[in-house]
Amino acid sequence: MTTAKENQTPRRRAPGMAPEQRRQMIIQTAIPLIAEYGSAVTTAKIARAAGIGEGTIFRAFADKDELLQACVAEALSPEHAVRELHAIDMAQPLAVRLAESAEALQAHMARMGAILGSLGHRGGKHPGPVRGAGRDESMARIREALAELLEPERATLRRPPEQIAALFIGLLFTQPRTDDEPDLTPQELVDVFLHGAISGDAK
Repeated sequence: MTTAKENQTPRRRAPGMAPEQRRQMIIQTAIPLIAEYGSAVTTAKIARAAGIGEGTIFRAFADKDELLQACVAEALSPEHAVRELHAIDMAQPLAVRLAESAEALQAHMARMGAILGSLGHRGGKHPGPVRGAGRDESMARIREALAELLEPERATLRRPPEQIAALFIGLLFTQPRTDDEPDLTPQELVDVFLHGAISGDAK
């Protein structure tokens, strides 16, 4: 005969996991749930998704607010985007490198928007100020990583890689939104950035 205990969903045991690894595992599990439910998400739901007991969350975080703060800080951190930029194959043509960087940075912005938008518009208590790298520092890290992708073309660029990187980020993050025109794809944006607005057929 099957007991209720045997029917319970097995939970992930991580006794050998270092405290910081456990915190990161919980944060990575919680982020998509926060994006979906906002701060109304319960620690019980997060624990079930992580395959751990709810008490494990409160051994890693003082309370739910601290967990929310950690998740927002992780979403705002440039580290993931920088790793994605560093992983781009430098042997590829510049246009391909820039298109891949655009995809990585758009995903980074979407992730930030999902977390902040959910916390701001789906009720519950906002976690308040977030400790960690400020916006200027984060953008500087991303700009430096993008400049490294441009470095092989330094001799052919009209401006230094650092300035070209800043211009590219500005174009990427400030695309005008219109009702009748879709956003440019990363490839289209790179084409306009590298070759200008005038068609090659124009005389």
